[in-house]
Parts: sequence; C-alpha cells; structure tokens
Amino acid sequence: MVARRRIDIAEGSAALAAWRGGEVSRSVTAMAVRYALEELAARAPGNSVEVRAPPFGVTQCIPGPRHTRGTPPNVVECDAETWLSLVTGQTNWGDAVERGLVAASGLRASLSTELPF
Repeated sequence: MVARRRIDIAEGSAALAAWRGGEVSRSVTAMAVRYALEELAARAPGNSVEVRAPPFGVTQCIPGPRHTRGTPPNVVECDAETWLSLVTGQTNWGDAVERGLVAASGLRASLSTELPF
C-alpha cells in the first residue's frame, strides 16, 4: 500500500530546501518535518518501525511485522532539527545515535539505510 500524502510534494520540497538554507521558522520546520516523514514512508513503506519527530509528526515505515496496539516494539524518536539534519545528510545516523540525539529502540529501529534522501 502506498502511503497517503497530505503535503504537496512541491511545497514540502520547498520547505525542506528553505530549512536547509537556514530558514528555521516554526511553519517552515513543521512543513519540512512532515514532508520528510511522508517521504520516508513512501520510500520505505511498511508498519514495523514508528518514527517520531515531536511535536510535528509521526509515521510508520519499513517492511516487517505490523504493530497494532500499545507501545510499538521498534521506535525511532528525535527532535525536529535532528530529523531534518539526518534527512538532508548534515548528520550521520550512527553519529546521531552515538551522541544521544536519536532514541532508537527495537531490532528494526535503524534508518541508516534509508537516510539521507
């Protein structure tokens, strides 16, 4: 199943480019984070990993066992700045995890092969 997009691809790409260029307003950051979460779900469809970038959004991705109730077994969580830094390649996955910028729990909770894009 293809992930349903709520954000127009052109608008989301523009917000991500603006963030990359130094625009850090709440509206641009929110749009960029939500777009990047949707893009991840489109590139790695599935329901085995939940990716959270509070307070802006959450998505499920990566093929594997589907989670339906309670706390997901595979969770990745980070702040918006870290998420966008990972997506744009400004921060390396391994470095972010090692420095404690990303909380990743569960056997499938690695986005190292999915990021950056």
